[in-house]
Amino acid sequence: MRFRGGDDKVVVPDDKAKYTVAFAAGGGVNVRLDCNRGRGSWKSDAPGQLQFGPLALTRAMCSPGSMHDQLVKHWSYVRSYVVRNGRLHLSLMADGGIYEFEPL
Repeated sequence: MRFRGGDDKVVVPDDKAKYTVAFAAGGGVNVRLDCNRGRGSWKSDAPGQLQFGPLALTRAMCSPGSMHDQLVKHWSYVRSYVVRNGRLHLSLMADGGIYEFEPL
């Protein structure tokens, strides 16, 4: 997992395996965001479009340097996706940046 901001700055977590997104049939999504886990919803009204609903997350305090808080803040701003070279790219609205997730 990594994040490339609209300013081209790249942020990579200390352990990419601590950040996962698993889509379920029927519009459910399960996530691991560093030290927290959660569930929410997703919808796609057209190919390449994606929106997430609110997340119900555990409330552990993650270690300094965690990308947890940033991801939670950006979660509702995801508007599109593309799968390229087996990696999921989630794009934020208004060129805010792109999260890239690797397959497990």
